Amino acid sequence: MKYIFVTGGVLSGLGKGVIASSCGNLLRSYGLRVTSIKIDPYLNVDAGTMSPFEHGEVYVLDDGGEADLDLGNYERFVGSTLTKDNNITTGKIYKSVIEKERRGDYLGKTVQVVPHICNEIQDWIERVAHTPTDGTDQSPNFCVVEVGGTVGDIESMPFIEALRQFQFRVGKENFCLIHVSLIPILGVVGEQKTKPTQNSIRQLRALGLSPDLIACRCSSPLSPSTRSKVSSFCHVSEEHVIDVHDVDNIYRVPLLLKDQGVPSLIFKVFNIDQTYLNCNMDEWKQIADKYTDIENQENCIKIAMVGKYTDLLDTYLSVIKSLKHASIYIKKKMKILWIESQNLEEGSDTYDESWELLKSADGILIPGGFGIRGVEGKIAAARYSRENDVPFLGICLGLQIAVIEYARNVVHLEGATSEEFDENSDTQVVIFMPEISTTHMGGTMRLGKRETIFVEDFVEGSVNAKLHKIIRNEEKSVSERHRHRYEVNPEYVQSIQDAGLMFVGQDTTGTRQEIIELPNHPYFVGTQYHPEFRSRPNLPSPLFVGLLLASCGELQTFLVDNTEEE
Repeated sequence: MKYIFVTGGVLSGLGKGVIASSCGNLLRSYGLRVTSIKIDPYLNVDAGTMSPFEHGEVYVLDDGGEADLDLGNYERFVGSTLTKDNNITTGKIYKSVIEKERRGDYLGKTVQVVPHICNEIQDWIERVAHTPTDGTDQSPNFCVVEVGGTVGDIESMPFIEALRQFQFRVGKENFCLIHVSLIPILGVVGEQKTKPTQNSIRQLRALGLSPDLIACRCSSPLSPSTRSKVSSFCHVSEEHVIDVHDVDNIYRVPLLLKDQGVPSLIFKVFNIDQTYLNCNMDEWKQIADKYTDIENQENCIKIAMVGKYTDLLDTYLSVIKSLKHASIYIKKKMKILWIESQNLEEGSDTYDESWELLKSADGILIPGGFGIRGVEGKIAAARYSRENDVPFLGICLGLQIAVIEYARNVVHLEGATSEEFDENSDTQVVIFMPEISTTHMGGTMRLGKRETIFVEDFVEGSVNAKLHKIIRNEEKSVSERHRHRYEVNPEYVQSIQDAGLMFVGQDTTGTRQEIIELPNHPYFVGTQYHPEFRSRPNLPSPLFVGLLLASCGELQTFLVDNTEEE
């Protein structure tokens, strides 16, 4: 097993996750098996209970793990299927150590950060690194580990010490360290400054780690003098100073690293003979080129994203990526119009402007979320979409919003709402799921990959079913990831369906509603599951493809052209 560790210095948000994902992507292009681990030094056991404003998106895995959004980058770039154990947190490590101490596993020893916490970190990395992630039973060849935070942070110190020990545990020939640092450019002078990187490397080396490669983030390509300076002061050769400047799209990053010989440098560190290793980046290059070509188009499809966390776009990262994947698939430019749902409610200071923006959109998307804030604005957006034949996609809470709106305004159930928003309402068309804990928040939702069966009576006319068959060759059912506590109330399903809103997908028991569609509408679809978590650059989510095609008026043509004659 070969281990590549990616650390960061100077400040957070430099793109360690993208660089780690790109390294995995490059190794995968050589036909090698790759897995990924993200280390988050916070004390939370996982990201599940963290506010989107604190942490951004909670990425859901097949096994129900609620993880850091970087695991989404790993899965999208590397094509792997990760588990909750691929996300290590301080909370998980301490929880495991304390449980062992309570069982008496340490035989009366004084339990300390060194060795017990550091050993637990190393054992966890080694165990997870050997777990297959590509659908086979074969262990990976490489494990790429991203260490969250910034070198020098107090909270990450046990992890850095664990890495210092780990390099001797696995041997230098199996350990490669890439340090990501910032090369700022001062606005007035315009000179690339290396001092922050010098200080970051000095701090890293003082902790017992010396980088094999230094990935320098900069807004422009590194000058020869900057590269030389970093090499001289940071104890690496010039070819090991990697230029990671801003590029026109994220899919260019693996290509940028390849052009600088990063795979060869990594193989050199590991003493791997490259004679019989061939790289194939053709498909990835096509994706990057398509995206560039699309972004240069004059016309674009405008999608209104009606959410409640629009001040922090990382909250909807997988939804954004899924729209981009669909955009690449249909070769049409897409633009997101961000609308804070509260601003669609009467009394808002930007009520008129927000509605004007919504009405300018070609399609509307309501993503997942929790809480009552902004709900009435989302309901108003869903009603506008339904009544004006504007393509609509509702995800998780978005499905529930569409059901509530339909119940109120078509079925005429006065005061129809969700138990989440009004526990005392007599017309709860969305209810709390009976098996969910009412006392504990973390890890207690309906989580992970679950099968949704297309209802036989509706499958022939279901646009969802047709899209899945064309794009993913999925016919009778789909398996998607879930994250919710509330569901459509079974008591109201028949009356809502009799009024015209079809429940075309259900869980394997046939009692839990998973997909809604509105017939005789250009595209009105809602899902209880989160299709964004399985979207990939080379295999987009069918529902996002459907939304974009309907928004540009080409959905029916697409369905006819791609439906085989029976």
